[in-house]
Amino acid sequence: MDQVDRILAQWRAERPDLDVGPMGTLGRLNRLARHLGQGMQEVFSAHGLSVASFDVLATLRRSGPPYALSPSELIEWTMVTSGTMTNRIDRLEAAGLVERRRNPDDKRGFLIGLTGAGHALIEKAVTEHVANQHRLTAALSAEDRATLDGLLAKWLAAFEENR
Repeated sequence: MDQVDRILAQWRAERPDLDVGPMGTLGRLNRLARHLGQGMQEVFSAHGLSVASFDVLATLRRSGPPYALSPSELIEWTMVTSGTMTNRIDRLEAAGLVERRRNPDDKRGFLIGLTGAGHALIEKAVTEHVANQHRLTAALSAEDRATLDGLLAKWLAAFEENR
């Protein structure tokens, strides 16, 4: 029995009229998200990054050469508001990890691109991040992960299919 099972047992004893099954699912997901978030933050912190700064740098890196996107593309990929993205870009620019460049396809617009230092940092950080993700999911077999991924994708689609 884990802590969530003990909580559910208490609710079942106190309120047998309620189906608290979903409470167990959501409670475990919430607790697991906290553990996973802490585990990932350790790697980010080791590189002087936050989840937010890693997200922007990783998005630029995986976009391929020239490792630059418009602010609106960054917002779309990271699902944050324009004000939040402006703050992230400003901080990363001040740290010398990204730079604003004129968009060659739109002279009025800008692209946000990785600097050499930003590229080098995200290369190291993402390599350690992926190794850390393997460590964090080591309790699951490849088959378990595939099953879980399928279930989570189905559940997520119920929220995101009309977006």
